[in-house]
Amino acid sequence: MNDSHEHAPGGGFTLRPFQDADAPAVARLVTDSVRGHWTYLPERFRESADPLRRRLVALAGPEVMATAHLLPFGDATPDALRLDLAGDGAAFTPLYLALLADLPPGFSRLLGVTREDFDEQMAFFGAAGFRNAWQSWGAHLELADFDFVAFQALEERLFLKGYDSNDAPDADWEAVYALHTRGLADAPRNPTTTPEPLTQAALREMIVREETVFVVRWRGEIVALTRLTPQGFEVEIENTVTHPDHRSRGLATLVKARALAWAAGESFLKAGTGGTVLNLPMLRVNTRLGYRVERMWVTWERELAPRATLDDPLCISVGPRLNPWICQM
Repeated sequence: MNDSHEHAPGGGFTLRPFQDADAPAVARLVTDSVRGHWTYLPERFRESADPLRRRLVALAGPEVMATAHLLPFGDATPDALRLDLAGDGAAFTPLYLALLADLPPGFSRLLGVTREDFDEQMAFFGAAGFRNAWQSWGAHLELADFDFVAFQALEERLFLKGYDSNDAPDADWEAVYALHTRGLADAPRNPTTTPEPLTQAALREMIVREETVFVVRWRGEIVALTRLTPQGFEVEIENTVTHPDHRSRGLATLVKARALAWAAGESFLKAGTGGTVLNLPMLRVNTRLGYRVERMWVTWERELAPRATLDDPLCISVGPRLNPWICQM
């Protein structure tokens, strides 16, 4: 789609592909759409010739009022496209229909991710026939309120049983990768909480570049770990794993407590974490540590039906500059 066009059912929006000049407006719309939970800079938004990554904008007069982005969800979910929407909710349906009219081949479903209090997106996905398929949680902890003293008794009990907590893997990369892989296989997850697959070399490179790893050893063997990533004045803690032979003993609580104590000592202000609501053991761990759970994140899903023919009574015209027929599924 190279030219802008009026979308008749909306009555007041002009749709066209994103242009570099739209970056400041799109950055503002996307930041506003997540209620400032993250800040998006204009530099993040650039025109792309990749047919698998399409961004459209909706204009009211000269002003960008909304945007939609369609892209592969990720290597861990290769059959899915992700639909992201921001701005004026009245423009979401025209943007969605325009993207549906020119879908790339090879994908069987659409996924959308939004927090439950992002009203415009929640309303759109519900009305457009998406299924509320999975729920995830995010949580934050004020590090000024965290005191490791509350976990010293746990650490002492585990020490007497042969466990020792450390601040780093001591370059024992094979053991770290093996436990990381075991955790991915065992942990409940959904498309939003499934990380991209990493080789041992890629995991090591990521840890060395931007993370700090905390581990618990039993007789020298790494049996629990968590990874911490600094992000400005905050840290994100993820991929907490305990070997199956050592679960239900408090190791996940201890290793995360050690990570939080380090972050507090380094003058970070907040710690974040998250996961699927199916992972009840980790929810209990984070509650013990003092995390406060935020609003849920919802992953919406919709199957992509095979392209219908013009005889289908649910097909509607969306304009001559697009594939002129798409179907209400």
